[in-house]
Amino acid sequence: MIDIVDLHKTFAGNKVLTGINLTVPAGSTCVILGGSGSGKTVLMKHMIGLLKPDSGKVIIDGQDIVPMSVEGLQQVRRSFGMVFQAAALFDSMTVFENVAFPLRQHTRLSEDEIRVQVRKRLDLMGLKREVEGRFPADLSGGMRKRVGLARAVVLDPKVVLYDEPTTGLDPITTDSVDDMILTAQKELGVTSVVISHDIASAFNVANQIAFLSKGVIVEHGPPEKLRESQHPAVQVFLQTWFGKN
Repeated sequence: MIDIVDLHKTFAGNKVLTGINLTVPAGSTCVILGGSGSGKTVLMKHMIGLLKPDSGKVIIDGQDIVPMSVEGLQQVRRSFGMVFQAAALFDSMTVFENVAFPLRQHTRLSEDEIRVQVRKRLDLMGLKREVEGRFPADLSGGMRKRVGLARAVVLDPKVVLYDEPTTGLDPITTDSVDDMILTAQKELGVTSVVISHDIASAFNVANQIAFLSKGVIVEHGPPEKLRESQHPAVQVFLQTWFGKN
């Protein structure tokens, strides 16, 4: 579904990505791990075409999006859903209106059809009907994340991107967010890319983990492979979280 080939990006002389190669198979969950400032978010922005690389390819479902026009990119982006770090819900809209928003913007469904689609996604995320009329300020952090994912998948995207989905959450809520990522993969068959520095969460949800350090992916494979990595940057990261020697 996603194939990144020799991707390079520099900002004001600062080399952020220095030759990224990454393949994410359709229907899998890939977690991109790395410390703060390692380039994770920059890489994600390239995947959705918000940034153009200095060189390299970003192939989405067989198409290189790097040379695409604005119109072409807009079409590709419709196959993406995005779950932001702080959920990024519209404060002035109810839960129902937040999830319905993409349908009203990008489809010609009737109100009855919209209601069916919204409730289907809310049910999938384990949200009861009584939350439909609530505003984001009335929801817990975990519930806001679930509403954000319901909105992200309401247009049936092929790919869902998660930007630090567990940052600032307590362990119980983090488990809940992990469950929703797994649910989206299992029930909808989406390809998921998760940007994170939370290695415990990564081991819970990932089919594969890509470890980003100094602008390159230094380790890539199933979570078990990361535990056995001999790369110094990976070992230091694991020691910080697990006390691994």
